[in-house]
Amino acid sequence: MRRSWTRPLSTIGSSVNLDPVLQDRQSRDPKPGPGLYAVRAFALALAETPGAAAKLIGNRVVQSSSIDVGIAVEAEDGIMVPVIRAADKTSLADLATKYKELVDLARKRRISPEMQAGGVATVSNFGTFGMEWGTPIPLPDQTLLLGLGAGKKVPSWDEKKKEFVPVTEAQITLSFDHRSIDGGGGGRLLKRVIELLEAPKQL
Repeated sequence: MRRSWTRPLSTIGSSVNLDPVLQDRQSRDPKPGPGLYAVRAFALALAETPGAAAKLIGNRVVQSSSIDVGIAVEAEDGIMVPVIRAADKTSLADLATKYKELVDLARKRRISPEMQAGGVATVSNFGTFGMEWGTPIPLPDQTLLLGLGAGKKVPSWDEKKKEFVPVTEAQITLSFDHRSIDGGGGGRLLKRVIELLEAPKQL
C-alpha cells in the first residue's frame, strides 16, 4: 500500500438513505447485504461512465474492457480483495452467492493472486465494524475505492409531511487517483451510485 501514497489521492463523501435497500433485500433470496448493493450500484455507475473505469499504466490512461470490482474481505491476518469479474453484468443474487464463496475462501487463505488481480475498483464496507466514516486507500493497481459506513437512524425533513421522519442513513465515500478522474467526475460518479442505492429496483 505504500505505493498508493506516491499518487495524488482524493476523497469525497456524502450520505445515502439505506431504507430502500433494507426494504428491498427482504424480498430477495438470498438476501444481499448493503455492501453487495453498493458493489452492484458502483459497477453499474462505472459502466455508464466508462471513462472513470480507467487505469493508469505509467503515464498512459488505459480504458478497461470489463467492470471488474474487488470486495475487501477480512481474513485471519489482514484484508484480501478478491475480484468479481463483470460486476455490472452480475445480478444481486449471483453476487450474494459469489461473495459467500469468496469469503469462505479468503478466511481459509485460499484466494489466489489471480483472483485478486485486474480489478478497476474496490468496495470496502467498513460499516460492518461500526465505523461511520473512512477514507480507504485504493490499491496500487486501481484508481477508485468506494467506502460504505454503518447505517444509523437520523431525523430527515420530509417536505410532503412538513415534519422530520426517521431514516436509516449511512456515509458513503469515494477515494480516487486524481490523475484519472477529477473532482467533478468523482462527484457525478458518487451521486449516481447514491441514486441507484436509493432506487434498488434498478439493481
